[in-house]
Amino acid sequence: MNVKLLFISLMLTYHAFTALNPQERFRSCAAAFLDDQIIVTEYTNNGICEVSSQATGILTVQTADLSPEESMPTGKLKFRLAIQDGETGTIWSYSDKTYKEIPIRDVLGKCRVGDQIVLLTVVDEYALPHSRITVKE
Repeated sequence: MNVKLLFISLMLTYHAFTALNPQERFRSCAAAFLDDQIIVTEYTNNGICEVSSQATGILTVQTADLSPEESMPTGKLKFRLAIQDGETGTIWSYSDKTYKEIPIRDVLGKCRVGDQIVLLTVVDEYALPHSRITVKE
């Protein structure tokens, strides 16, 4: 085999492995906010995300400074929305749009109590472990 061809093949293989390195995904944390209040009760595996069916305000996904005392949003991220039906489990796309913010009333207008609002990040740099928000009474 030609040395030049072997070198090019090795470089392409190396680039493919480093470009697809799963270690590079989800390097930064994000959370859902309603106005400037984090929605999850605590940013742990035990955290619960719920919103009243009568809630008002602006829904965002943001990077955050997280501490036991407070959670401060630090920058809005692009996201998409889906809704999971509480009765059938069916997940359907809220719209084809990508958002940085949306009035929660707009989303809740298409939800029933028991449904879940599903937030989808657009960039895989950001982890969003609490991506489902249950609609309660």
